[in-house]
Amino acid sequence: MTNKLEFTLQEREETLDLYQRIREQIAPSLKEDDESRMRTLLLQAIETHQLQRNVFGLNPILLSFQTAQLVVDEIGLRREGVLAVLLRPSVEEGKLSVEEVNQLFGESVARILHGLQRIQELYKKNPVVESENFRNLLLSFAEDMRVILIMIADRVNLMRQIRDVSEEQKDQKTEVSQEAAYLYAPLAHKLGLYKLKSELEDLSLKYLEHDAYYHIKDKLSETKKNRDAYIERFIQPVEQRLREAGLTFHIKGRTKSIHSIWQKMKKQHCPFEGVYDLFAIRIIIDTPIEKEKIACWQAFALVTSMYQPNPKRLRDWLSVPKSNGYESLHITVLGPEQKWVEVQIRTERMDEVAERGVAAHWRYKGVKSESGLDEWLTNIRSMLETSDGLEAMDQFKMDLYEEEVFVFTPKGDLFKFPKGATVLDFAYHIHSKVGNTCVGARINNKVVNIRQELQSGDQVEIMTSNSQKPKQDWLSIVKTSRAKSKIRLALKETQVKEALFAKEMLERKFKNRKVEMDDSTMQHLVKKLGFKEMSDFYRQVASGELDASEVIDHYVEIQKGEQPYTGNNLAESAANFVLENAKFSTAGTHASEDVLVIDRNLKGIDYQLARCCQPIYGDKVFGFVTAGGGIKIHREDCPNAPELKKRFGYRIVKAKWSGKGASQYAITLRIIGNDDIGIVNNLTNIISRDEKLILRSINIDSHDGLFSGNLEVMIDDNTRLETLIKKLRTVKGVKQVIRI
Repeated sequence: MTNKLEFTLQEREETLDLYQRIREQIAPSLKEDDESRMRTLLLQAIETHQLQRNVFGLNPILLSFQTAQLVVDEIGLRREGVLAVLLRPSVEEGKLSVEEVNQLFGESVARILHGLQRIQELYKKNPVVESENFRNLLLSFAEDMRVILIMIADRVNLMRQIRDVSEEQKDQKTEVSQEAAYLYAPLAHKLGLYKLKSELEDLSLKYLEHDAYYHIKDKLSETKKNRDAYIERFIQPVEQRLREAGLTFHIKGRTKSIHSIWQKMKKQHCPFEGVYDLFAIRIIIDTPIEKEKIACWQAFALVTSMYQPNPKRLRDWLSVPKSNGYESLHITVLGPEQKWVEVQIRTERMDEVAERGVAAHWRYKGVKSESGLDEWLTNIRSMLETSDGLEAMDQFKMDLYEEEVFVFTPKGDLFKFPKGATVLDFAYHIHSKVGNTCVGARINNKVVNIRQELQSGDQVEIMTSNSQKPKQDWLSIVKTSRAKSKIRLALKETQVKEALFAKEMLERKFKNRKVEMDDSTMQHLVKKLGFKEMSDFYRQVASGELDASEVIDHYVEIQKGEQPYTGNNLAESAANFVLENAKFSTAGTHASEDVLVIDRNLKGIDYQLARCCQPIYGDKVFGFVTAGGGIKIHREDCPNAPELKKRFGYRIVKAKWSGKGASQYAITLRIIGNDDIGIVNNLTNIISRDEKLILRSINIDSHDGLFSGNLEVMIDDNTRLETLIKKLRTVKGVKQVIRI
């Protein structure tokens, strides 16, 4: 075959060099015959041309040595991890079995290789790498946590090597980069491998967003000299104070990764120059483990006594470390030239954990070889179970939980259910709407009803119908509390909708027969018909058990018996009543036949300005007749307007303003911008300078260099409002001003 493995001179030299370096690093952990057996297998693979180059034309043996160097240097794995990495190409090509590995190198190496094999098989079946469940499933299939560590290191190495691939391999390069961003970087983050995580993110950005990557890279290069000089000015007095306090330490300035800068630019909608925290100062203290917290807080006190801290930006992962073992104190202070600077305070031990992840823990726990890592691996599993980013790993341990079943969606997403769960449980797990309209499912391409129990390994595709509605007996079909609560909620909502439908239908029929609908008379009728609750009455009207025309006949009989009337004193509707009064209001305003004219001095009409959209004079508005007969005035662009007009079109009243009157209106503005010094004062000064504006309240929150908040202002009309918004947008640092 044309792609059989042939070593170039450069590949052979690099492989031998890596072999020597790795052997020296892991020599104490190797067993007597490891090296000779390993050398025999590798030479056999090379000389017999058993292996082939990958899709990028890369040498698999050289790749395995590069990955092995990575897991040694960056993660700290030794014998079992390194041997598994080096043997992986032969096992994946079928030239060496896991059983043979077990006989030659032991159960631990074989277990890691078996885990790598299972993930490779899963990888081929499920291409949806963005799925959170895919990450969880990877973890569940990893019999040994070192499998995941090796997978991360392997992807970092591959990303390094595909820099200069050909144009024909561009699609594969894009796919590999996307997987690095969606799958491997989050996994590295969860395991505390921040250095590898940052490298994966930066390389992904480099390959996927070429222009953005090099734009930031060039900008960083341009500003490096000034940045280094500023770091030196910041550090110098800090070093002096820490030395005077008797602390042993070193300080370094760390520029943030290109990816993190790019994320800030997108999040804050600002150019490179708008990202103020391009770097962080790291104070690393050398102290015994029992004195770590005291030393860190001492350094914290010294730094914050020199530079003004931002209390909202304090992050204390010293008292309560992150679930992946990360420990540090983060504080943002106002440095020279009034620039905000992030300071990270930690010890040498904490810094190694931060750089190498939780794998660094075993060095400080006295673990001398990987054979003694069982307890540590158990702790890692526990950490992943409690981490908020990944669902508990034990929900994917199919072999350990007989009382649970695991089923797949057609896309390959995995869900866990209690034994006995049904198709209906699955439907409600996906979405309430799917559950409410579920009529059955296809399980492994076989059509079943909603009562069918799920079995582990089933592939389930839910079938729905818009005519389907939740029923009371569904509560006895489902097993999960989640489904039961959603069914109860749906039943309740259905009852409310039916009652609303029945009430509106009755109102229309009353209106058509020119009969005034009075609440007290209606309640009398409901009691006379034997109903204790109005909801039960309306439900029977909706279902047709009670005829609406007969209800009106009974109503008229009661009305005749209690309050004689003639057709002249019947009001046509709440809307007509209001409009009639509006046309002859004491304010002297006049309207066309179907338009309500709004005046603050208007009498005889019960109307209010809607709080959801806070209309003010000058806004385009409409009126909505409420159930009580009053009118709510809404803006035409009110978020609730489409729904009101769609469902209650007969209650909509045209409206317009007549004079402004003497009153002011309350409006709320949402403001977003950079968290710069004095920005709140600049905003409030604009309002205070205008005598006709009143600031009722201000609520500002700051996070990651951004501030956002609401201003509530009393204002005359929308013309003055537009002027105010334009002025606020001119304040330096303000990115967005919108009316809500």
